[in-house]
Amino acid sequence: MNLIITTCLGVLVGILKTDGFKLCPHRCSCDDFSHFVDCKRRSLTSIPRDIPHGTWMLDIRYNNLAEIPRGSFSGLWSTRVVLLARNRINRIHSGAFESLNFLESLDLDQNRIKFLPGDLSNSLQHLIELRLSNNHVEYIHGDSMRNLESLQKLDLSGNLITSMESGVFRGLLKLRTLFLKNNRLVVIENGYFLMLQSLEVLHLENNNISTIQGEAFGSLRSLNLLCLNGNRLNHINFKTFLNIQTQGTHLQLARNHWTCDCDLQRVFGKIVSVRHLHVDDYSNITCSAPGHLLGYPLVAVDSQLCVAETATVLVITGTVLVTVIAAMVMAERNRKKAGNKSWNDSDGPFDSQEK
Repeated sequence: MNLIITTCLGVLVGILKTDGFKLCPHRCSCDDFSHFVDCKRRSLTSIPRDIPHGTWMLDIRYNNLAEIPRGSFSGLWSTRVVLLARNRINRIHSGAFESLNFLESLDLDQNRIKFLPGDLSNSLQHLIELRLSNNHVEYIHGDSMRNLESLQKLDLSGNLITSMESGVFRGLLKLRTLFLKNNRLVVIENGYFLMLQSLEVLHLENNNISTIQGEAFGSLRSLNLLCLNGNRLNHINFKTFLNIQTQGTHLQLARNHWTCDCDLQRVFGKIVSVRHLHVDDYSNITCSAPGHLLGYPLVAVDSQLCVAETATVLVITGTVLVTVIAAMVMAERNRKKAGNKSWNDSDGPFDSQEK
């Protein structure tokens, strides 16, 4: 009986090893029947080829990977989480993420990625979170994002992005949080956030934004937080924010290059009066121009910004009024003089005949 049990156990162990459930890549460690494969800090220069097919989470952070070749994750249909942060990845090949059809989280933070392949999203329809922060990405093409239909969180912060293709995120119908902070965006164009009706949080702080086109936020129906602090805005159009049709949107607008004048005071006065718009950091908004108001909080001088303009208008109006009245008086005097002269001239002949 003992011999039979021993033989059965030996066969079972052999089956497990053959199926890869107990196998583990060289220089990695595996736990929980290889569902978690830990290859962190192993000085790897390539992705291991013998990763068990039943792996649920794969951690390859803090290594020396320089690229992700095509088919690097072949056979990993069960994998839900792949961590590739803090490597030296500068290239993602076409088809790099094939087989990861049920992947839910992909972390590529702190690498050297410059370009995203057009088919990046082809096998990632179930991806919920994508981190591409702190790389060297300069431009976002629509093709690389179009199939991320389940994505809820996208982090592109800390890159070198200066512009994006119009409608670049149009396929991300479930996206709730978008990080674009710490980039080099200059203009927020109308088509950037097209179709993002589920977006709740949009981080655009610490860019070089000086212009926001009028309809840039028009399609955002669920936006709760819009961060624009730390940019180069000096004026804003009230309608830009009025187009955000939500129950309540919190705005962060401090640390910009505001020109404090009557127009700006009027815009912020309107924004503050709109029920569904809330400027969270209004007390921290300071003036960059004109020079005599540099560093002053807008809230401390806003009541005075239109006073000078009103005074100027009154002075101009008064001057024009005085000029008009003076002209009318002079015209009346000239008319009377002309009338008297005509009367005197007409009496001359009669006087001479009488004499």
